[in-house]
Amino acid sequence: MKENVKVAVRNILTNYLELNKHRKTPERFTILDAVYSIDGHFTLEELGEKLDKEFNFPVSRATLYNTLKLFMELRLVVRHRFQTTTKYEACYDNNSHSHQVCTMCGKVTEIKSPQITEAINSLHMKRFRKDGFTLYIYGICSTCQARITRLASKEAKKKTTKTNKEK
Repeated sequence: MKENVKVAVRNILTNYLELNKHRKTPERFTILDAVYSIDGHFTLEELGEKLDKEFNFPVSRATLYNTLKLFMELRLVVRHRFQTTTKYEACYDNNSHSHQVCTMCGKVTEIKSPQITEAINSLHMKRFRKDGFTLYIYGICSTCQARITRLASKEAKKKTTKTNKEK
């Protein structure tokens, strides 16, 4: 995690906890550090494993869930509900981005598109202030497309062989 991002997100959390008279627990700050040390998307289970193995700081699933909920309220984490899983992502320095989601295998790839960002930033919305966006583009990845083509080719060969044997 970049040092300036680490300081900024810790300050946001600290200020929120102090203003709302919540406890500044080591769990909250360790979970925040773990979240911002992950590059990309992660599940609750993956975060728990990271805390246990790399930070030597095991926490309960309930603590993880409640802490991530707080981080989402503070806009430090964003939740993505993909086809079969829920994943999270640190978002302090990355509020606007797009994902391509394969509808066959569920693979998610983050894409950077200045054209999309520019189009959404220039979009005027009535009585609404934009803070950021997440765009999901659904389709079939190249690996799944190749698998479909191979299967179709095998099926075509079987039909041709069967037809030739019948003649």
